[in-house]
Amino acid sequence: MSQEIAPRVDIAFHLAANLVPLDHGYALFGAICRIAGDLHGAGWLAVHPLPGVPRPDGLLAVDARRGLRLRLEPGQIARVLCLAGKRLELDGHSVRVGVSTVHAIEPARTLRARIIVIKGFTEPEPFRDALRRQLEAMEVAARIELGRRRTMTVNGYTVVGFETTLHELTAEGSLRAQYAGLGGKQRMGCGVFVASGRGGRAVQPRVEA
Repeated sequence: MSQEIAPRVDIAFHLAANLVPLDHGYALFGAICRIAGDLHGAGWLAVHPLPGVPRPDGLLAVDARRGLRLRLEPGQIARVLCLAGKRLELDGHSVRVGVSTVHAIEPARTLRARIIVIKGFTEPEPFRDALRRQLEAMEVAARIELGRRRTMTVNGYTVVGFETTLHELTAEGSLRAQYAGLGGKQRMGCGVFVASGRGGRAVQPRVEA
């Protein structure tokens, strides 16, 4: 019997923003909590990294059209609607949150996460093995491709992870991976999967005659 994983949706808020720190996951989550209340134990929430173009000065030129995106269980949408119209302060950089839209999560054959963090695993091959164990526990089959090593700062500490792409997913596996995410620090932008343009639609499992 498959492990139960609660379905999720994405809620996207328009942003009025210019520049924010490239390493903004910890600051963004803190800013959200200052408005929406303490969400540190909110297992139903993940926060997408802000989209944009990295600059050599350590800042991110924000793509305001794609906005602030939160992944959450549908029953929790009301908890974050209070963000609309508010200003978020991210280490001296300010963004204004606008109106929101809700989006269903669709299966895709290939998924990508900008960074996945698994505590205690900072080298590629042990990390890959730990990732495979997490996928097996979720009953998700995929070919794992590790990208560049990435770091982020959490409360003054450096955390190490890897850009990760999952290939050859079934429709069910793709949804499960997106709903649950992988690794830790998901409320700070880690372990959140989005469809990759390289893979096309999710494949359907083959049933043997």
